[in-house]
Amino acid sequence: MSNIRNIDRTGTHWIGFDLGGTKMLATVFNHDFEPVGRARKKTKGRDGMESGLKRINTVIAEAMEDAKISKEQVRGLGIGCPGPLDLKKRRIRTAPNLGWHDVPIADAIESEFGFPVAIANDVDAGVFGEYKFGAGKGARCVFGIFPGTGIGGGCVYEGKLFRGTNCTCMEIGHIPLLPYGPLDGAGNSGTLESVASRLAIASDAAQAAYRGQAPYLLHNGGTNLSSIRSGALAESVANGDKAVLEIIEHACVHLALSVVTVVHLLAPDIIVFGGGLIEAMPDVMLPTIEKLAKKRVLPTLRDVFKIKEAELGDDAGVLGAAALAKQLVDEMDKG
Repeated sequence: MSNIRNIDRTGTHWIGFDLGGTKMLATVFNHDFEPVGRARKKTKGRDGMESGLKRINTVIAEAMEDAKISKEQVRGLGIGCPGPLDLKKRRIRTAPNLGWHDVPIADAIESEFGFPVAIANDVDAGVFGEYKFGAGKGARCVFGIFPGTGIGGGCVYEGKLFRGTNCTCMEIGHIPLLPYGPLDGAGNSGTLESVASRLAIASDAAQAAYRGQAPYLLHNGGTNLSSIRSGALAESVANGDKAVLEIIEHACVHLALSVVTVVHLLAPDIIVFGGGLIEAMPDVMLPTIEKLAKKRVLPTLRDVFKIKEAELGDDAGVLGAAALAKQLVDEMDKG
């Protein structure tokens, strides 16, 4: 924390920052974690680390301007980052979607503004937000599963993010399910991500459309993967494409097996499912996942957990990041 200037840290505001692959979102919260200012920009692809860090600081400044506060009124900032992190050095190890490697994210923000910065994986930040303010509020242990292009996971245990000594963990998307299954984004075969991510479902749905088994999807979305997003899959199911429904239900089998693994390891009170795919079809996916998971867990563990849909949407990441900043500052104040 050598970059924190010797300023009065008695401000009453917190900032949460969500650094996604396509967007940057900063939200200023008051003492009660009510939003009072916000700013967002699109990321500019692979425009370089230095310009990207400047862009982040610009968004933070614009959020403070929107909230009509100065940096002296901010107690701390938390940022959810894509990709693996170096928690000791507080750096992004790599962010493939941004083309960044070994990025001093916390130092760059602290050098500019002077307030403490907490960093977390973006899924971890979202799960922490659900734990503090959403579907997992009041639970002892919350596990989050977020199917998207990949499948992200995160865990809060007794108020703390479950992380390694120097790295994030809970990479549930990369747990192996099939010995010789399809490859995931990391080149591993038969993982949860390779068979149950939104990308995997869209790929199978595109093949079904090509074969003429999903006429609504073929007519409205075609077979282009970039067009088969969560909403297109939900519309396909709603309009009678039984082949797509079967593909989604098959993915739910694998997601249920991931729940069984999590329950047997951690016995969480709440398992939160979130992300665009779940938001588009909660009534299709969640009851199926829960029913199948309850059948497979040990009888003594069937009633210890509940499966819930994430409640906070896009605000989960910024709320969780801001709450992590408060946790960091509270620990600093305790010495």
